[in-house]
Amino acid sequence: MELLWAGAYEQARALREGSVRAPELLDAVLERLHAVNPVLNAFRRVYDSAREAAEAAQARIDAGESTPLLGVPIAVKDDIDVEGDFTAMGGPRQWPDATADSAAVARLRAAGAVLVGRTLTPDRCLWPFTETMTYGATRNPWNTDYTPGGSSGGTAAAVAAGVVGAGTASDGGGSVRMPACATGVFGLKTSRGMVPLAPSRELWHGLSGLGAIGRGVADAAAVVEVMAAQDGLVGAVAAPPQPLRVALVWGTPVGRPPMSEEYRRAVADTADRLRDLGHRVTETSTPLGARPSPQFMTRYLRGIADDVASLPHPELVEPRTRRIAALGARIPDRVLARVRAAEAGLHERMAGFWADHDVILQPGWTRRPTRIGRYHGSGASTTLPPVAVHVSYFPTWNVLGYPAAAVPVAVDSARMPIGVQLIGPADSERLLLSLSGQYERAHPWTDRRPGL
Repeated sequence: MELLWAGAYEQARALREGSVRAPELLDAVLERLHAVNPVLNAFRRVYDSAREAAEAAQARIDAGESTPLLGVPIAVKDDIDVEGDFTAMGGPRQWPDATADSAAVARLRAAGAVLVGRTLTPDRCLWPFTETMTYGATRNPWNTDYTPGGSSGGTAAAVAAGVVGAGTASDGGGSVRMPACATGVFGLKTSRGMVPLAPSRELWHGLSGLGAIGRGVADAAAVVEVMAAQDGLVGAVAAPPQPLRVALVWGTPVGRPPMSEEYRRAVADTADRLRDLGHRVTETSTPLGARPSPQFMTRYLRGIADDVASLPHPELVEPRTRRIAALGARIPDRVLARVRAAEAGLHERMAGFWADHDVILQPGWTRRPTRIGRYHGSGASTTLPPVAVHVSYFPTWNVLGYPAAAVPVAVDSARMPIGVQLIGPADSERLLLSLSGQYERAHPWTDRRPGL
C-alpha cells in the first residue's frame, strides 16, 4: 500500500476522508512489518490488541471524531510502560507486565492511535547502536550491514522501512536525533518537561525526555502534539518562519571533532540552503566552552547507576552496562547536587547568545554510523570512548534541556543518509517545526525509500 510511505499525518488525513479504513491500514502495516522485521529486527513484540484498537478508532471516525492520530498505526519504543506488557529496555524481563500505561502512552490511546508494537533499544538505552545480547542487532534499512543508531533504533528503522509513519522515541544524549540522522527520517527531541514522564519523575537526572520520530516533520509533530497535549504543533509545520538568525556552530565542549568530508560538506550545504530560504547564517561559537561535558558525564553515569540499582535483577544487565553503573555509583550525592546546580550558570551564559541568534545549526554524526557487530562483546572502556567521538555534537542539548530537531539533508557515497541538527532555546518546538517544515518543502526527503 502506497499510503504506508506517506507518513502518519497523511494517513490520518486519508482516514478522515474515508479513502482508507483503520483496519485496512493496519492490515497493510502488519503485512509490511512481517515482511521486513525478520531482516531488520526492529520490533520486540507486535500487539494482538491492535486489531481491536483499529476497529474502535474506525467507529470514532465514522462518528465524525477527529484527532491528529485517530486510527493511525504507531510504534512505541520499549522504554515506557504499556499496559499488559513489560518494559524491556533491551534486556530480559525485570518487572511484571505493567498494570497501567505511562502518561504518554495513555494520551496516545485516548487520541485513538493504534499501538502496533514495541521497538527495540540497546541495553538500558545506553548506546548509539541498537544491539543487545538478548534480542540481537537491529539493522538499518538503507544498508543492513550498518546500525540504525540508538537508542531509538527500533523506531527509526521501522519508520524508515515504511512499516509505520511515526513512533515514540526518547533522548538522553542524542537517542532521538542519532537514529533519525542515521536512517533519513525526522526526529524531534522535546524541551525538558514538555512530555510527561509519569510514572517516572525524571530520567538520568534530567538528561532524558520523550520525543518522536516520523517520516516527515508533520508526522513527528503529530505524535508530540498528542503526547504533550499541546495544540498547534502540527499547524506550525505548514507556517514558514520569518527570516531567522541561524548560528552555524562547528565546535563541541570537547573541541571540533574530526569529521568525514561528506558529512562536513552536508552541513555546509544545509547552511547555504537556509540562506537561500532567506535566513541569515553566521559561523560562531557558543559561550559554553567545555562546561557541558562534566555536566553530562556526571548525570549520565550516575543516572545509569541509579537505573541499574533500581532493578530487581541487576545481574541480568550486560557486563559493560554493569561496569558503567559501577563507575556511576562512585559519584557522591553532593557531587551530583553540585553539578545539577551548575546548570543554571549554563543557561545564564546562553541568555546572551539567544538574544543574538534564533536557532543553532550543527552536524549530527561526524561520520557514517557503525557497522553491525563493531562493538559486540566489547567492554565499557573499549566502547564508550570511540562511539563518543562520532556523536559528540548531541549531548550538550540534553544538559540544557533544549529542544532539537534532526533533519535529513543528504546521502553519502554509500547511499546512507546524513542528517543535521537544528537547536532552539527552551520551548521553541514550534519554531523548530516551522523551520524544519520550510526546509522539507524546499528539499523533500520522504520520497526516498530504502531498497529493503
